[in-house]
Parts: sequence; structure tokens; C-alpha cells
Amino acid sequence: MGVSLKDTVIKPIHREGPKFIGIFAVVTVILFAIWEPLGVVGLALTIWCYYFFRDPVRVTPMDEGLIVTPADGLVSLIEPAVPPAELGLGDAPLTRVSVFMSVFNCHVNRAPVAGTVTTVAYRPGKFLSAELDKASEENERNGIVLTMADGRQLGVVQIAGLVARRILCEVDEGAQLERGGRFGIIRFGSRLDIYLPEGTAPRVSVGQTMISGETVLAVLDDASPAVARED
Repeated sequence: MGVSLKDTVIKPIHREGPKFIGIFAVVTVILFAIWEPLGVVGLALTIWCYYFFRDPVRVTPMDEGLIVTPADGLVSLIEPAVPPAELGLGDAPLTRVSVFMSVFNCHVNRAPVAGTVTTVAYRPGKFLSAELDKASEENERNGIVLTMADGRQLGVVQIAGLVARRILCEVDEGAQLERGGRFGIIRFGSRLDIYLPEGTAPRVSVGQTMISGETVLAVLDDASPAVARED
């Protein structure tokens, strides 16, 4: 069955969306009453707000050992880094993959692997541009640790950005998540850091476009680094 025009244009909306879309819509009506060109701008922003909060259906690959990206956006950094202390993942550097989400990306976050949420840790901080390396240490953040069935752990950190002022984590410690399962959202522009288990190399490159819940980020026990793509 083909995809209809309706399905292409009309997307499911995250539960955080309706109140903001409603505010934008009311302001748009007021702007139209003041001056029609202002109303047109308001209408464009209302449509943008609607698509910002989209929560599309994603088809998550289920092959054994896959780690999928928890966020839409671009891979901005791949480097060894010590995980935030509040995650309890130790002092040794792990491979960190950072995915930057612009204000045009879908911001619903999904679990990279199946497992139990064994840590949820919030830390207040600054609101620097999420593209900066130091945003991982200085910005407001919320981290979760997923413990897999074999005991290995993976950390995911939601990081607020220059525009993002609200991190929403929708799971508590003890929750069971399936790979690709939703666990939160950030509004409006932001970043996610993924700390891979020791001995696992990313299968993506800096600058690569990621699709949350679908793009394979790494394969457990695969220590072979990705081959850089040529444009």
C-alpha cells in the first residue's frame, strides 16, 4: 500500500505539542487582526511548531546487537570522553557520539537498545549552543543509563541548547524500554550524547544524517571503526 498525501503531510504529534501549537495559533489570529502580513508570518511559525512536535512512526531494525540512534539530526562529534559522573559509568573514557538536532528536526528521543533504565540523572547548567564541544560539560542535561540483559550499560544524555529550555524525560528508574521505544523530548534545538559500551565502535561518521530509532549507530562487540565517507 502506498503512502497517501494525507499521511505525508499530517503527522502524529507528541503530547507536549498541542498546547504550544494552540498558543502559536491564537497569536496568529491576533496578528492577522493587527496586520495581514504579520498574520502570514504567524501562520508559518504555527506550521513550523506543528512539525517540530511531530512524532512519526519509525521502523526499528531488530537484528541482534544493533544500537540505533536516539535522535534525529547530524553527527557532530565522535570522540573518547569520560561520561558525566552522575551516570555512574566510571572514570574511563568511552566512545561518545554526539547528535545535534536543529529546530527543524524531530525532537522525540528513542532508546538505542533494549534494557532497564537503571539511572535517571538531571543536572542544571548553562544554555550554550549545543554544537559546541563544551556543551556536554556545561549545559543543562538529563542522562539515563540503559542496562542490557547481559549486564552491559549504555548512557544517553539529553543536552539543552541555545534555544532549548526544556528537557523532558518520560521514564523513571526501573522502566523497561524496547529498542526504538520513546523516552523523552527536548524543545527546541538541542543535542544527545551517546556513550557506547567499551569495545564497541560507531558505524557512523561526523556529518552523517541520523533518523531516530532507525539509523544503526553501532553494533555490540564490533570494534571496527567506520570508514569515513567521501562526498
